[in-house]
Amino acid sequence: MKIKVLSLVFLFLGVTSCLKSPADGVQVLEVSKYEKKMTQPEVQLVDVRTPEEFSEGHLENAINIDVTADDFDAKVASLDKEKTVMVYCKSGGRSAKASARLKELGFKTITDLEGGITNWKSKNKPVVK
Repeated sequence: MKIKVLSLVFLFLGVTSCLKSPADGVQVLEVSKYEKKMTQPEVQLVDVRTPEEFSEGHLENAINIDVTADDFDAKVASLDKEKTVMVYCKSGGRSAKASARLKELGFKTITDLEGGITNWKSKNKPVVK
C-alpha cells in the first residue's frame, strides 16, 4: 500500500514539474486572451522575428527585436523590466526562446502568444505593414 501511494506521489510530482506555472514569469496565452491583454496600459509588445518577417505584417504597436540577432540583449535592455513584455514570433518557437532569455535578464512578467502570428492570422485578427 505504501509503495502505491509513494508511486502516485512521485508520478504527480513528475507530471506537474513539467508544466509552466505563472510563477515562472512566463504566461502563454491563446489568441483572444492575448489580444485582450495587449490593450492594457504600459504593455511592451515585441515581435521577435527577423526584420524581413516583421515588414511582411505584424501586430499593431509592436516593436521588432530579432531574437536571433547578436544584439538582442542590448536592444531589450531599453525595455522596462517591471512592465509586462508580450512577445510573439511566427509559430511559437522563437518567442519561447525569447521568453526564457528575458526571464534570465530579469524581466518580471512575460506573455507569449500561443502559436505565434500564424495562429493570430488563422483567427482573422488584424496585422499591419
